Amino acid sequence: MNPGGYLLFVIRHMRSALLGGLVCGTLLLEAVAGFAQVNPAEILNPQLKAAEQAYFPQLIALNRAIAATKFPFSFALGRYVGLDPQKQTEMDSRGVEFVRFHEQVVLKITGNYNAAYDADLLTQNQRASRTFRDVVIPLLQHVTKIIPADVNCDAVGFEISHHVRRKARTSDFEGKEILVVVFERADAFGFEKSVSVNDQQEILNRSEVYLNGQEYGLALGEKDPLNLEALGRSASPQPAPASSAAGTRLSRITSDVSPGLRKLGAQTGAASAPGSNLPSGTERPDAAPAPAATPADAERLQAKFQSQLDALAKEGVAKFQFVDYAPPSFVIVRDQVVLQVTIRNPLRFEKDSSSIYKRAAQSFDLFLAPQLKALLEKLPAGAELSGLDVTLVNQLSGQPKPSSEALEFIFPLKPLRRFTDAEITNQDLINQSIVLVNGVRIALNLQLVE
Repeated sequence: MNPGGYLLFVIRHMRSALLGGLVCGTLLLEAVAGFAQVNPAEILNPQLKAAEQAYFPQLIALNRAIAATKFPFSFALGRYVGLDPQKQTEMDSRGVEFVRFHEQVVLKITGNYNAAYDADLLTQNQRASRTFRDVVIPLLQHVTKIIPADVNCDAVGFEISHHVRRKARTSDFEGKEILVVVFERADAFGFEKSVSVNDQQEILNRSEVYLNGQEYGLALGEKDPLNLEALGRSASPQPAPASSAAGTRLSRITSDVSPGLRKLGAQTGAASAPGSNLPSGTERPDAAPAPAATPADAERLQAKFQSQLDALAKEGVAKFQFVDYAPPSFVIVRDQVVLQVTIRNPLRFEKDSSSIYKRAAQSFDLFLAPQLKALLEKLPAGAELSGLDVTLVNQLSGQPKPSSEALEFIFPLKPLRRFTDAEITNQDLINQSIVLVNGVRIALNLQLVE
């Protein structure tokens, strides 16, 4: 996840001590270099974890190549799309990962393209066609050069947001459009070999294309789109997943527990102790395990309680420092439904004179803990929840420029309620929870680091 800063969001855990250490070390080095990449240790889904693990060096190289590419306008990788440029420095910038989409494993690339097209001069199809030409094709060229053609996935997907300006009598309005293109693997690696626009159009016609969440017949270089029925597609197709923060997200189609593309449906999540659902200590050892929740359960709750979540999002921005581009949502963590929220930490830290442990302790004790009781009272009434997943975005001062970090607390609901009722201590709650910094789980002794 973050260009001028660093990441956001829910991220997850480790495979083995040695491998985890090596991977985490690599991840931290990449973070310093400014190239954040999803850590294989964060991913719970075995198939996605294996793919991320097998191609981790290539994914880092792809991330670097994209960052070094000159586009007509600035482009930034990010798991959330459709953000205003001034907010992109805070976003989760890990826009390259393996996810599940329509029951397939997809290598997805997601990001924000800061072109602002004039709606009076370019039609919707012309705007989408330009973004495809100026962004998707260069990204696809990097993929085919860096990722092996026999990569163990079914498809390669892109989710790109661009801006649209419309003039009214008294003012100008700027909105956003989100283009999603998912190629079958063979077509992705064969696209560059296509010798004509007609050949490229043929590949595009048999690929999945969405614009603003609706299936779309993108016509390269043309004023108007192709007719969906003529392409053999339904005129009222199943839409891409409902938007989460700012538009569609390839990474959250079937489920993800992360600020991970709320649109290709990444099944990633935080790992915990073997044999547990949420963190160890959540239930008594002899307690019957709760039934495994599914992405459908999270989607059902999202639809059922959307009005309450909308109210919480509005109040959260004003009262709890919620970021406005990542509204509260239900996600799956260790086969259980939790509510995920993202909060901007008003505390400021000097990166060079503080440690991740001290920042985590101070962030919890001085900022988050005092708000937990009031936050619990705002949880959707009647929702079957197992926990609360809170990501704090910490702002860090330092050289050569300011940055940020994602500090995540995954609280089981029962210990969390006991803490807010003063039945257990802050350390008791931390011991029964998961704490991650930039996706790496840490052990946190609140008193020891003070």
